[in-house]
Amino acid sequence: MYEPKQTLPNLYRRALSDEIPDAAIDFIHEWVDLDDLWDTVILNTSSPLNLINVISWRGFDEAGIGSIINIKRLNDIRYINKFLESANEYLRPGGYVIGCVETCQQRKERLMAKFAWPFNHIYYFFDFWVKRVWPKLPQIKHAYFLLTNGRNRVLSEMETYGRLYSCGFRLLKSFNANGRMYFVAEKTGEPDYNTEASYGPLIRLKRVGKNGKLIKVCKFRTMYPYSEYLQQYVYEFNGLQAGGKIKEDPRVNTLGRFLRKFWLDELPMILNFMRGDLKLFGVRPLSRHYLGLYPKEFQQYRTKFKPGLVPPFYADMPKTLEEIVASEARYLNAYEKNPLWTDIKYICKAFYNIVIKRARSK
Repeated sequence: MYEPKQTLPNLYRRALSDEIPDAAIDFIHEWVDLDDLWDTVILNTSSPLNLINVISWRGFDEAGIGSIINIKRLNDIRYINKFLESANEYLRPGGYVIGCVETCQQRKERLMAKFAWPFNHIYYFFDFWVKRVWPKLPQIKHAYFLLTNGRNRVLSEMETYGRLYSCGFRLLKSFNANGRMYFVAEKTGEPDYNTEASYGPLIRLKRVGKNGKLIKVCKFRTMYPYSEYLQQYVYEFNGLQAGGKIKEDPRVNTLGRFLRKFWLDELPMILNFMRGDLKLFGVRPLSRHYLGLYPKEFQQYRTKFKPGLVPPFYADMPKTLEEIVASEARYLNAYEKNPLWTDIKYICKAFYNIVIKRARSK
């Protein structure tokens, strides 16, 4: 009996079906033609070297590859950004990187279902400290990676997206199947090659200071790692809430919401005050993205002044971005005419709102 010879694409489909669910294959097929794989690389690897070797062996157009699919969980890749940076290098502009990750929420659900109560809560408690906290402690994280080689680490959904954006990709779509989140991201530019990315509790964020100079503001971490790369992404989806901050910001973690409510996250900014980057009272030090939401003329005027620890926001309590701009303009105009008296007046108003009216950050 004659059996037609199996084509290479069919072999790839069979190999994929042994590793990932059919729903995930259908998701991938929405973006990549699995019947025409000559412009696609499929991997199950934790090493960027394997990607380089495959590229060298197969050879591709000088413009780059169309798609790179890696079905190895990002949780098991020791150098996640190195892999994504290598993928970016070999993809052509507009090319896709497709991968998967077990998010921290999916991990929690898996562990809670794995054991009976109360053992599931006990196991999750130790798993949280060993797999999530330990790798983020600057002094001892190297021991964690030495023992585990970076396998089975905990990653949040926001950190995954942030790493993609930091490596020159834009998220197109994500999809959950069998306890994993599959994603497809498009190459939009070059990686940032951020050598100062921090997991620890103390972070330094780039903010626009006086005369447009970038300063690094010290704060306690309230967001998932790499969240700074998602400001535009989250703003486009969620917009701003009353008070001018991003509405229902998914980048803020549970502890971060508590720290922000009582301004505890801003305590390290005292170091910036002591260095002379900030003064006691003044407009907020803003990121480039947030400053870009302000009117152009006011952006230039605003950067003539040194930012402060306590902003005029707590004196006027504006609700919208337009009201925030108007509040800052009133303060800066008054400060330009009479600096000392203006700061004294605004500090008193801010103190009254915070202590008497119990104004809180959100």
